[in-house]
Amino acid sequence: MRALIEELCGVFGPSGQEERVREAIVNHLDGLVDEIRTDRLGNLIAVKHPAAGGEKGKRIMLAAHMDEIGIMVTHVDAQGFCRFTTIGGVLTNSLIGSRVHFANGVEGAFGLEGSPLTRDRPTPQKLFLDVGADSKEDARVQVGDSAVFRSSFGAVGDRLLAPNLDDRIGCAVLIQTLRELESSPHELLAVFTAQEEVGTRGAATAGYGLEPEIILAIDVTATGDFPQATPMEVALGKGPAIKVMDRRMISHPKIRGWLENTARANDIPYQLEVLEFGSTDASAVQVSRAGVPAGTVSIPCRYVHTPSQMADYNDACGAVRLLVSALGEEYPR
Repeated sequence: MRALIEELCGVFGPSGQEERVREAIVNHLDGLVDEIRTDRLGNLIAVKHPAAGGEKGKRIMLAAHMDEIGIMVTHVDAQGFCRFTTIGGVLTNSLIGSRVHFANGVEGAFGLEGSPLTRDRPTPQKLFLDVGADSKEDARVQVGDSAVFRSSFGAVGDRLLAPNLDDRIGCAVLIQTLRELESSPHELLAVFTAQEEVGTRGAATAGYGLEPEIILAIDVTATGDFPQATPMEVALGKGPAIKVMDRRMISHPKIRGWLENTARANDIPYQLEVLEFGSTDASAVQVSRAGVPAGTVSIPCRYVHTPSQMADYNDACGAVRLLVSALGEEYPR
């Protein structure tokens, strides 16, 4: 799975332009599922039918989002410098010195009006993108073009570094779960969603169309394990996190209990997550139609929504073990 994470992190895919990510994922689903299709919003839906005698199983949607945060060009001036807006929750104070990559191969670096030594938090209005051009005609990008943050994939022991672990590591966990899950009494709807970073849009439409009985999102979450971090009982290397609550969702107590009991029964280290900001695809599906019991398996990740995110590979492996163990058994009555 480690190689799969690296592969997916290298694929261009800002919100609304997930085509390349979708193609990469499809290549890994051959023989793992019974049906594969793409819906009108760009979600990739892979269906695994229940094992024989699975009439007591549930219809479970598993959601991991394909898209990543980025920027979109709003103006190119006469000297070729670009103004931009953000795609998703980009933390602008992390942009100075960062690089972006456009679909056509153009790369750029962020600059700040005036002195780069200012201590003020930069606003988007004060930032610009330098694509190495001398004129507007030389820029090779135009208004409406999207770019994503890019740096080389890194690893220090089991700690992984990439600008888009959110949520390519979740996509890898979902694929690996399908690889290792020999059979399940449940009908599994593995949905690699589009446009999560701009409002869980893909999950909202997929949840409405698929009508699952349970939704489990697989996504990253913040941590409280670095200097002066907002206090939070989640840390790298201590196992996957089972969500209790975030800003838009309270996990269904039975889903949370199912995951916790599964982890304890299989000696899988886990953490409980209360996230005071942000949410996941599960929040959109939870309120679809007449409502869907929801939960989330989270991979702890430092520096979420910045160009350098860090996660622990063992936490991702633990998430796979947890999902395989839970989905391989009947849902508790």
